[in-house]
Amino acid sequence: MDNGKKVLIVEDEPIISADLAAYVKRMGHQVIGRAFNSEKALDLIANQQPDLVLLDINIEGTRDGIEIAQVIRQNYHLPFIFITSYSDKDTLKKAKVTMPYGYIVKPFHERDIISTIEMALFRAESEQGPSKLNKVKVDRLCISPLTRKEFEILEDVVKGMSNSKLAEKHFLSINTIKTHMKNLFIKLEVSNRPAAIAKVSG
Repeated sequence: MDNGKKVLIVEDEPIISADLAAYVKRMGHQVIGRAFNSEKALDLIANQQPDLVLLDINIEGTRDGIEIAQVIRQNYHLPFIFITSYSDKDTLKKAKVTMPYGYIVKPFHERDIISTIEMALFRAESEQGPSKLNKVKVDRLCISPLTRKEFEILEDVVKGMSNSKLAEKHFLSINTIKTHMKNLFIKLEVSNRPAAIAKVSG
């Protein structure tokens, strides 16, 4: 695979972690880290900027995998795949809320990992689509630089997302989205959504 992705493995069982790393490398991707607890996982996510996270639900540390997934969705918007020994209804219900890109139950086979990773990366790329905006250029059009979240929302506004879709994607309330939109309009010195799109797309 020519266009290898950066993959982070969050798994506290060393043998399983090593197996996952071997599968990922055979696919042509790069393993940028192997975290054995939640603290290390969050540190690597923040500093290594992975393209995909393989995430054990029952990870050691102060947070479980579902809580880590919530942080990923809220702050990083990265695709992640749950890997777990648990397939009971309560666990599945909690996991589904975080909108994972895949769910694999142990014990697994290499083909399960490969197919799920391929589907997750395909879905992520399809959802993201090509971004035509450059933050440096957009900031030059503003009276003050956009925050990372404001820029991400602006990208989705340009793609035509409504406030309800923005709230769903970014895991924010409609009121919070409206506040971000108001701040965007102020910084871009425009009064509405079409004007904002026209200004940054020109």
